[in-house]
Amino acid sequence: MVPLFQKQTGRSSPRHLSILPLAFVFCAAFGMSAPAHAGYPNSRGHLGGAVHVSEKQKKCLATAIYFEARGESRRGQVGVAQVILNRVRDDAYPDTICGVVFQNEDRRNACQFSFACDGRSDEPSERRAWLRAKENAEEVLEGHGLIPALGAATHYHAAYVNPNWAPKMTRLSKIGRHIFYRS
Repeated sequence: MVPLFQKQTGRSSPRHLSILPLAFVFCAAFGMSAPAHAGYPNSRGHLGGAVHVSEKQKKCLATAIYFEARGESRRGQVGVAQVILNRVRDDAYPDTICGVVFQNEDRRNACQFSFACDGRSDEPSERRAWLRAKENAEEVLEGHGLIPALGAATHYHAAYVNPNWAPKMTRLSKIGRHIFYRS
């Protein structure tokens, strides 16, 4: 039996662990077991086996993709999803997708993802963009098309802003209008 889940503790992990076995994250977070090969990406960025999460968790991921990156390319949307999934495995953040997405939602304009606390509806209004966000969330949860360069990304911001935390992080990549970092 393979250990299912180990949260990061803020220490740097070896390069070969930079893409944490995401299958293990979800299996552990939702009380499931993972196959021994799960979570190790092949050369095309696919994980060995799909992970099943509740519809609620899928909707939280799709909602974040929709509001944070609906105008981005598929890669840009996957990048946002990876940040969320990486936070699920990090001790500094909640242990579920919804917990990460809606962390500090009660603090107006001071939450992790701006749409969650901006006072506006969190219901998608653009049908085509919502369907695309749901499709991309599903594919990421199935382990398809992950971006190796973002294997350790826990933060991102729009390229047109300069948050005070950015200089304290390691910049990993720019995809579309977002710049991705790891702590």
